[in-house]
Amino acid sequence: MNLNSYLKNFNHFLPLRKYFIQNRWPIIIGLSSLLIVDFLQLIIPLVIRRVIDLLTTQSATSIILFKHGLIILLIASVIGLFRFIWRYLILGNSRKIEQSLRTEMYASLQNLSPSFYQKTSIGDLMARAINDIMAIRIASGMGLVALTDGIVLGMAAVGFMVSINWRLTLISLIPAPVIIAVTRILTKRMSTRFESVQKTFADLTERVREAFAGIRVTKSYNREAWQYQKIEEEGNRYISVNLGLARTLGLFFPLMAILTNISLVVVIGLGGRYTISGSITTGDFVAFITYLNLLTWPMMAMGWVSNLIQRGSASMRRISSILEEIPDIRDPAPSYHMRDMNGNIEIRNLWYRHPGHEQWALKDISLKIEAGKTIAIAGRVGSGKTTFLQTMPRLLNVPAGTVFIDGRDICQISLKDLRQNIGFATQEAFIFSDTVRSNVIFGRGGISEQHLKMVLHAAGILEDIQGLENGLDTMLGERGITLSGGQRQRLTIARAVLSDPLILILDDALSMVDTDTEENILNRVLELRRNRTSLIVSHRVSTIRRADHIIVFEKGQAVEQGTHESLLKLTGVYAKLYEEQLADRELEIGAN
Repeated sequence: MNLNSYLKNFNHFLPLRKYFIQNRWPIIIGLSSLLIVDFLQLIIPLVIRRVIDLLTTQSATSIILFKHGLIILLIASVIGLFRFIWRYLILGNSRKIEQSLRTEMYASLQNLSPSFYQKTSIGDLMARAINDIMAIRIASGMGLVALTDGIVLGMAAVGFMVSINWRLTLISLIPAPVIIAVTRILTKRMSTRFESVQKTFADLTERVREAFAGIRVTKSYNREAWQYQKIEEEGNRYISVNLGLARTLGLFFPLMAILTNISLVVVIGLGGRYTISGSITTGDFVAFITYLNLLTWPMMAMGWVSNLIQRGSASMRRISSILEEIPDIRDPAPSYHMRDMNGNIEIRNLWYRHPGHEQWALKDISLKIEAGKTIAIAGRVGSGKTTFLQTMPRLLNVPAGTVFIDGRDICQISLKDLRQNIGFATQEAFIFSDTVRSNVIFGRGGISEQHLKMVLHAAGILEDIQGLENGLDTMLGERGITLSGGQRQRLTIARAVLSDPLILILDDALSMVDTDTEENILNRVLELRRNRTSLIVSHRVSTIRRADHIIVFEKGQAVEQGTHESLLKLTGVYAKLYEEQLADRELEIGAN
């Protein structure tokens, strides 16, 4: 790897600079300890040279040998102490960098818009959070150590070798250019293959995640063997790419060992002659070989550093792509904070289409919703109801000047204030692997036990919860698997209602319960929310008809508005939906 390549790769680590500055003193002390270890390792060959020379001249005595042995033991003890210090501080700092980077990455992911997650797989994000951050940790820990060793210990060893015999030193360094050339070729190959490994690991992680998440569907269709084959194929691809990287790594270290041992062969052949001729002493010869052995590690370390830098650089690019991602939806500057608001909603000429789609999901919507009213949104599947509701909390990046709350453009309201004042429950009820209490409270403080139970009762789930082994403190399985679909939906409604939000949105949030249960729950919830704005999507006319106002969607447009009775008189879209549901209801009753 040439200098430009090194500098280019080091530039990718610039985002870590702040973490190194924060922990500069532990790093400085750790590197100082490393340098002390390197210096002491260079002293030992001098002691050995002294002993060998005394032995060859027959000047050594038992006391002299004992003293020199004691010196080596003392040096080794000090080396051990300072080696512990640098490992604790430098490797410990790399763990802190790992923690900080993972936290920063998660914070960045929290701020990204839903559109980012539509184009990025969970497996890819997991691979970055695990493998990539681990590669960065190793590069910022052992990579820093190997780089320091390679430069300091290598140069110092060469300096001592020159002091013994400069001709022998030059000859012993003949393989060095070859080592550099081979390192450059192999590290380029390692970088490319490491990126392939990271990508295939992301694909494998995503495949396994989907297999576990959909295990019940797989079992229901008796497709275990098919799913097993897909995982096996993905695993084999991952192994194949890893073996390609392993072959490169496997070739790298033996080549380094061969090339560095060529120097040892040269030194033994030529240095032995110098010793015989008296150009250098036997002690010089032994010390030279010892320094050459010390030089072996720096020469290999520089190659290893190249590998670590390549890996860390590739991983840092992948992490930086997330950290540098700009959310589609973000706070305006300056932002307006919601205070003393009523919940009036106005939509002005709203057009919206999803990224990557040519067709408009919403077409020229203009509506006014009075505060404190219960509004029902009706329409066939795919008519634009959910898209319309997702514009309220800015889950979609709507154009400025189209959606207003109490006359204020939502694009000017801080996201925190906006979303704190909107409760949202969808048909897809997401339950965390936590207690019932934590799932409902959802990290919000100041919630009394009485208020919590009142909300659970309104959502029609309190009795079910009290029947569990530990009541509110019962741990729920992953994604709430220990609850039925209807129970999960009711729990998420309790979560949405708990803070008594300014605006409540229920997007077909009771689709998994029967009609009577849905009606009872809505009656209790809306009773709690007197004089509050509520938007409800349901496919049941018995639910819709109780609303103060009904808005009917068809192909992305609000085609009809009014009360249940007035819409029936229009004999339009709503009337047809009503007639179809009555027919379905009669068939259902007849079947029972």
